[in-house]
Amino acid sequence: MGLLTFSLNLTLDGCVDHQEGIADDETHARFTRLLDECGAMLWGRVTYEMMESYWPAAARGDQEAPPAMREWAVKLEAKPKYVVSSTRNDFPWTNSHHIADDLRESVQKLKDATPAGVLLGSGKLATELDRLDLIDEYQLLVHPRIAGHGPTLYQGGLPGTRRLELLSAEPLRNGAVAMHYRRAR
Repeated sequence: MGLLTFSLNLTLDGCVDHQEGIADDETHARFTRLLDECGAMLWGRVTYEMMESYWPAAARGDQEAPPAMREWAVKLEAKPKYVVSSTRNDFPWTNSHHIADDLRESVQKLKDATPAGVLLGSGKLATELDRLDLIDEYQLLVHPRIAGHGPTLYQGGLPGTRRLELLSAEPLRNGAVAMHYRRAR
């Protein structure tokens, strides 16, 4: 069985607005490594639509992108992408698959079928999956910024505190810190 790893960019005050992070070569190289290590991506519909609006065109070369971003785009294009949605059924981006059935059962089946693990990249979906005790690890990139606005991580709340065990902390040249935690059992 593969692990479900939640990975996201956030600011020091917990903001997960994708426009608030530092999007440089080092950041993209880090996420490309994470993408290489996983067997599939898992997103909610909103994140899928945000990603779909830019990355396929960058992979094709229709959108201007620096080399690190292009590498990410090409690898993302090839990676299986699973999307949880109750409002949309059609996901035309290459290798995209719809998850519409029971969330706990569907995600557990995906984990079981993906020995290399699944990388979860949606904040709201992470809240729901954490409530279901399905997230095994967290790879968070904490940016040296205070946004002063939301959305924030776990804004919808959890039923209780999640205890985590630090596996690694790696400072990046841009001042961000890559934090890797495992769920303490």
